[in-house]
Amino acid sequence: MLLEKINKDYIEAKKNHYILRESVLNLLKSNIKYKEIEAKSKGKTLEDSDIIDLIKQEIKKRKESIELYKQGQRQELVEKESLELKILQEYLPEQLSEDEIKSIIEKIIENIGAVSMKDFGKVMKEVMKDLKGKADGEVIRRVVENLLKGKEEISG
Repeated sequence: MLLEKINKDYIEAKKNHYILRESVLNLLKSNIKYKEIEAKSKGKTLEDSDIIDLIKQEIKKRKESIELYKQGQRQELVEKESLELKILQEYLPEQLSEDEIKSIIEKIIENIGAVSMKDFGKVMKEVMKDLKGKADGEVIRRVVENLLKGKEEISG
């Protein structure tokens, strides 16, 4: 389970005095604990997919911070956030390449029979079932948009 790996890595970071890694994993463990409590109150258990969602939220925060720090010309903070980002990304499943994403989306579009941007929501719903956790949502959205716009141009 992903939580076990995070706990193991946290203990190792603490033993070896990897301060930044320890700090990032400690924050992640804390967020996971809150999610576990929330899930238990609803009679559910926390799954790896829930932990992956938490990690993605943390990654998104780091990316936003990096952009803001770049605008503010705070290079030392950009570097710190970038290192934290790298640590968090280690716990995500391997991400698919854009070509792999495009291939999967093309098949889904064909199966659904989508022909225009009006079908965007339908396509995204199906795509996210297959690709959740395996690809960045922004890349998925962009590829779906491009493919559907291409279909509109061909049929229009």
